[in-house]
Amino acid sequence: MTSHRRPRSPGRARISALTAAATTVAATTVALSAVAAQSAQGAPPPTAAQLKAQIDRQNQEADQEIQQYDATQSRQQALQKQVAVLQDQVARQQALVSAKSAVLGQVAAAQYRDGSIDPSVQLMLSSDPTEYLNRASTLSQLTDSQAAVLAQLLSEQRTLSRERADAGDKLAALDAATRQLAKEKASVQRKLAAAKAQLAALTTAQRSAVARLRGDGGNAAYHPASAGSGVGGRAFAAAETRLNDPYIWNHTGPDSFDCSGLTQWAYKQAGLSIGRTTYDQINSGTPVTSTADLQIGDLVFFNGNTHVGLYAGGGYVLHAPHSGTVVKFEKMSYIGTIYAMRHI
Repeated sequence: MTSHRRPRSPGRARISALTAAATTVAATTVALSAVAAQSAQGAPPPTAAQLKAQIDRQNQEADQEIQQYDATQSRQQALQKQVAVLQDQVARQQALVSAKSAVLGQVAAAQYRDGSIDPSVQLMLSSDPTEYLNRASTLSQLTDSQAAVLAQLLSEQRTLSRERADAGDKLAALDAATRQLAKEKASVQRKLAAAKAQLAALTTAQRSAVARLRGDGGNAAYHPASAGSGVGGRAFAAAETRLNDPYIWNHTGPDSFDCSGLTQWAYKQAGLSIGRTTYDQINSGTPVTSTADLQIGDLVFFNGNTHVGLYAGGGYVLHAPHSGTVVKFEKMSYIGTIYAMRHI
């Protein structure tokens, strides 16, 4: 990868990310400790609804960071493929240019042996091949065959220059995407650390109250209707086989997932590509305007398009919720605000 910037020390970058994460965790713990202190002094403790809102907000922020990271990673991977293709093209084009140059070199050698070096041969020895090609192609001394080879070489040389420039542009874009990816990864880690600290600070009673409010009764608490045989139904049936698999951000299966990783994997099993992120998947299929029209397997997007799940019927979705949880059924009303719904 071409870069004129001095690379950042990996050790310093890692220390900076960990320090930032630790600072965020400490800040969250202090804030929760302050709430506890206020409660001890007579201030009313936060209600289960307030605690749920705080946790949901933290998870939504993490979801947004994760989707941005996934999108940048997808762009980086696409650029890597494009760079590889362009580098192959440049190599093939260079071979063509070299072959044409070799033909002209043989002509020059023959003329030298005959003692009849003409201006075209003199130009051929120039250190500037572009100048040589531009001028030599106009010389009247050239034979028709020599002129044809020169014209071909000039064309191939221009193509090579263009492809090299394209490859350089893609390499620069790839470098920028790679640096952005590292930055977003550190941000995700800070968000997840903060969310984890927030949950860890809850008492057992508070966790139980929030779980009841969220409707967490385990996957056995809900039994969806038949999924059907369409693409959405097949995707839903595939996702059901992943119940209780862990949520791990940036994972796309087959045995751990983030939210859009689960939906992507499920639809892939049904024979359809819907993209990697919520930003991609929201353009799949057709809009559903009412929850009453949802069919099992439809995609339901939440909270400003930061989260997605598969409709499971009865007001439930099957989804990979957030860090620290598993793939499960959950009521849509507990997840947050519906942003969009799509029938695939």
